[in-house]
Amino acid sequence: MAYSEFLKEYRSGLMENVHYGQMSAVNLEKEEFVSVGQDYEPVYFRSAAKPFQAIPIFMTDFIEKYEITSTESALFLASQRGEIYHQEALTSLLEKIPVCENDLICAASYPLNEEPKTLYIQQGFQKRKLLHNCAGKHLGFLTACLANGYNFQQYCHPDHPLQQMIKKYIAYLSDYDEGKIRTGIDGCGAPVFAIPLKNMAIAYLKLARPELIDDDQVREAVKKLTTVMNQENQIIAAEHFICTALLKDPNIVAKGGAQGVYCFALRNEGVSFALKIMNGSESPWPNVIASVLEQIQYSNVKTIERIKALSPSFVRNDAGHEVGEIVSTIKIV
Repeated sequence: MAYSEFLKEYRSGLMENVHYGQMSAVNLEKEEFVSVGQDYEPVYFRSAAKPFQAIPIFMTDFIEKYEITSTESALFLASQRGEIYHQEALTSLLEKIPVCENDLICAASYPLNEEPKTLYIQQGFQKRKLLHNCAGKHLGFLTACLANGYNFQQYCHPDHPLQQMIKKYIAYLSDYDEGKIRTGIDGCGAPVFAIPLKNMAIAYLKLARPELIDDDQVREAVKKLTTVMNQENQIIAAEHFICTALLKDPNIVAKGGAQGVYCFALRNEGVSFALKIMNGSESPWPNVIASVLEQIQYSNVKTIERIKALSPSFVRNDAGHEVGEIVSTIKIV
């Protein structure tokens, strides 16, 4: 395997852990100008696919028809963490659309973040499908089914017309042969698609620069959904999470997925990155992405500082004392 070293963790001067990964980056001409540790095998998007999975609902007029707010529509793209504002938005969205909670195929869950989860359990509430990390995406699926006249039955089967539509959009936006796309089943039960990192980067480039999209309807849907991602950045993840931290910068379109996958693109610079931490960890994301932005001399220093604050460059013990350091070792220039 061709994986490259991305991050080292030291404790009292002794290397204790090392994270390996792969990365691809493309420029405005869709040419790869960074290739680190790649074997060019397909990689599952996981939740980094959510912007593409939301295209069908953003292509309809149902957001306006049901008077869905910007905050509520952001749930269609979100990996929501169960904060109170997430719960309120999910409840109000469900009240507006002609969908039942039991129509969702995702598993019943507690809120993901520790504080709202503890409060929720203390109040005696039970797990709900509506609180699944991907519930908003599934509500978007069902609303798109309504808009297109598709039935709800097996709406997440890979052969369902909605999922076939999503697969076509991913192939179209990533410049990848639809017949080569690998399909699996995600944690939430929806199909998950795998393509090489370079093509993921191309797809995110088009999110950031929709003028590269020839299809008028798809282009307008992308403009709408990426605007929502930036405006409603807390809904997409939560405070102190990297997606929210990056999306606070109006120049960036970003979304992460499980098993270490992360994609982000810079509008003004016309560049896009896709990476995977090979052990599936999300903890290296802030350090690695901050290092990448520094290496390309990204001008928004506040964004880099905000990302760095999510994961300090030192290791603490349980009492809060510094006992080691974290060093980003990825080199792209």
